[in-house]
Amino acid sequence: MFKDTVKELLDKAFEEREDLFLIDFDIVGDNNIKVVIDGDEGVLVEDCIFVSRAVEHNLDREEQDFSLEVTSAGATSPFVHNRQYNKNVGRILEVKTKEGQKLEGMLADVDSEGITLEWNEREAKAVGKGKVTVKKEAQLKFDDILEAKVIIKF
Repeated sequence: MFKDTVKELLDKAFEEREDLFLIDFDIVGDNNIKVVIDGDEGVLVEDCIFVSRAVEHNLDREEQDFSLEVTSAGATSPFVHNRQYNKNVGRILEVKTKEGQKLEGMLADVDSEGITLEWNEREAKAVGKGKVTVKKEAQLKFDDILEAKVIIKF
């Protein structure tokens, strides 16, 4: 099947370039191949070209007509792979948990189990009037995260 052949070619490309990984892949309509990739250090145009050539040069247009589009994951697209967290340490994330909680904070740490978010919050003083800034932290397991994405602030 055509989709299986394309998937095998993508797998070979990612074996050769272990710093890159697949985010999404689909074939729609008249064999329009759409591939979304990401990388541990981000994605350059050259990386998209590498993946494109790995697929395109190993398919025969005489046998099967197709179009191919290889793109990088968008800066604010939700994460779909745990590897995406590592390259975003130090950035602000919006995280929705499976319990419906919504958190926004700096991605402070990533380990094999999950992530640590940090943020500042204003709270009432224990004694007297006014508020004080308190540093908060949340440790979330990957299994508890429904969606996470980078928040870009200008």
